[in-house]
Amino acid sequence: MALQRYFLELMYKGTHYSGFQSQKNTPDTIQELVERAFAVLQREPVSLTGSSRTDAAVHALQNFFHFDYEGSIHPQFLYKINSILPRDIVIKNIYTVAPEAHCRFDAITRVYEYHIYQHKNPFLEETAYYFPYALDMDKMQEAAAVLTTYHDFTAFSKRNTQVKTFTCNIMESEWRTGENEIIYHVKSNRFLRGMVRGLAGTQLQIGRGKLSMDAFKKTIEGRDCTKADFSVPGHGLFLIRVEYPDGLLTLAPGIIQS
Repeated sequence: MALQRYFLELMYKGTHYSGFQSQKNTPDTIQELVERAFAVLQREPVSLTGSSRTDAAVHALQNFFHFDYEGSIHPQFLYKINSILPRDIVIKNIYTVAPEAHCRFDAITRVYEYHIYQHKNPFLEETAYYFPYALDMDKMQEAAAVLTTYHDFTAFSKRNTQVKTFTCNIMESEWRTGENEIIYHVKSNRFLRGMVRGLAGTQLQIGRGKLSMDAFKKTIEGRDCTKADFSVPGHGLFLIRVEYPDGLLTLAPGIIQS
């Protein structure tokens, strides 16, 4: 068979993992476990490329890998690989794509949400950040809206990141209220390393009255990451969606859908 490129769509609870993509001297990543499960099922190894890198304890409702494979994919691939994987990692779909398609570089938007709860709740401990302080939601909403007017987010990128540009086009930025949580929702064409956590943490300081709107704007315009607050933990962060151009993804033929 000819070499075929595939996209794998998956979701996972990141609580017990060191992150999405494999790294040197970092065991227990999502990539490592999916590659291992693929090798067991298909009886040969595969090398995965990830779409949106998420840190330790961060969760995803949708993320992607791509890989090239010459053999036949088992018709019950989805059922069988999910039987091998831990219960907190689920492969949702497998797609055929063009040979040049890239799950990272072809993504046109990504959506993240940061979850916070303010009243003690044992059922939210692993998926939201406990922050039991009074917050001015109007000021936080104002700060969130301001972000759509900026494009250089150097101040909200962690140091030692290797990127060519710190420009991001934030299309949506707002605080939402859930049943037991408040949620920071943000959509952009791309995100920098640590960016969403830095945005959420800094806006919480505004909500507590510890940072003014003028100081917030100066933080952005000054491009100084030492002024941003990256202290919110990873377990409150969710990658919600990765969006691709219409027509890029086609469900792999002959695969029984779950």
